[in-house]
Amino acid sequence: MWIVREIAGSVQTLAKIKRKVRLAAGLNSQNELSEEAMQRGWDCLSLFAERLQDIPADNIRIVGTAALRTAVNSDAFLSKAREILGHSVEIIPGEEEARIISQGVAHTSGGCGKRLVVDIGGASTEVIIGEGFDTSALTSLKIGCVTWLERYFKDRCLTEENFNAAINAAKSAIEPIIEDYLKLGWETCVGASGTVQALQEIMLAQGMDEIITLQKLKRMQRQAMQYERLEDLDIEGLTLERALVFPSGLSILIAIFESLGIESMTLAGGALREGMVYEMMTQMRHNDVRERTLMSLQSRFLLDSQHADNVAQTALSLLDSCDQSWQLEPQAKYLLHASASLHEIGTTIEFKKSGEHAAYLIQNSDLPGYTRAQKHLIAELLRRFREQLTSLPEQHALSAHSATRLLRLLRLAVILCHRRDHNHQPSFAITADDNTLTLSLSTSWLNANPLTKAELQQEATRQTDMGWPLIIAETD
Repeated sequence: MWIVREIAGSVQTLAKIKRKVRLAAGLNSQNELSEEAMQRGWDCLSLFAERLQDIPADNIRIVGTAALRTAVNSDAFLSKAREILGHSVEIIPGEEEARIISQGVAHTSGGCGKRLVVDIGGASTEVIIGEGFDTSALTSLKIGCVTWLERYFKDRCLTEENFNAAINAAKSAIEPIIEDYLKLGWETCVGASGTVQALQEIMLAQGMDEIITLQKLKRMQRQAMQYERLEDLDIEGLTLERALVFPSGLSILIAIFESLGIESMTLAGGALREGMVYEMMTQMRHNDVRERTLMSLQSRFLLDSQHADNVAQTALSLLDSCDQSWQLEPQAKYLLHASASLHEIGTTIEFKKSGEHAAYLIQNSDLPGYTRAQKHLIAELLRRFREQLTSLPEQHALSAHSATRLLRLLRLAVILCHRRDHNHQPSFAITADDNTLTLSLSTSWLNANPLTKAELQQEATRQTDMGWPLIIAETD
């Protein structure tokens, strides 16, 4: 259960309550839900019912997915569920579930172009191709981490035989859609499931970046195969809560990667719940999710958006002049833009340690459109946006060289805009020769603005002392 409110153009979570019910584990060979499984569901709903009493009925939406779609005796479950909740549970078709998941991803994940979305649930897996808020392919496959657990790992043993059987069975389920999906194609791939989230947590805990590849999935499979039973799984970064269904979810994801030839996948910012919420808030639709996030934060923290935009445009102008020489990753541009747009967020708490406050706020805020690693890099850039300069810690959003270069340009942009008026900004030119930056400004402007001149010279000393040569050149 997710309780939210809309504030300053963003969704603010007021409560998130989660219980592991795993209804699908209660389905027998005739697709009948066991009394025990239904009771687990009713017990859970009895807890949730308390929080629904004070919420207007029009603001509540309750849905059931694959397990209830499959169960032949779902009416018995739904009848009692309505008594408990005081509201009906809507069983949504598989394609509708896929569509809502697609909306949740579109509202919370950045990027442009066609996107392949994979959501591995307990009893179904949704595979979607879409662009922005529109979809071109929606499929709900009858494979899930709970049903695969009960079918291929029922004895709770991990063997090469049952792992391969789970992978091959998932491939058979995927086979009918392969040709159509490959024909449509996609630019990026995101995973919106607990399996993908668990994998990312494992990889980060083990010092890897957040990009999921088939090679890393196979590495996870080898780690799991070191244990004979599911209950014994002790993989660094894997939580006990997720351990039981991890191998079954992993087998499905391996099958999807191999069947569709996926090169890489990142974790989506949202899925079914987010899609439901955003559809209830029609005013929240926005084509550029990252821009909506920045505007929301600027509004919530009462930032000077005009000055922030000026710093951002100055930083991007510096980047455009250097990028031909530096050839930074494509995502560097929007990460620099985000950092510049939010650089004063820490001053809303206190000026002296504004960098530390900014890093804390960014690290602990929801940033739809940005991955966890990108959020971490933005926080570390803002920790160092002025005065004291230190090296960036290890991060996985950009290469170390690229991240350092963004920090250098952000600091220069903040100094160049310190008069907080675009009309008083100098004309400048900047060149990059490997790691050496040369910033050229007119002698007359520098003499007329001695404070900025002193700050730029001090910044040149700081960056050069760090091994990042910066030259402030005067021109006629």
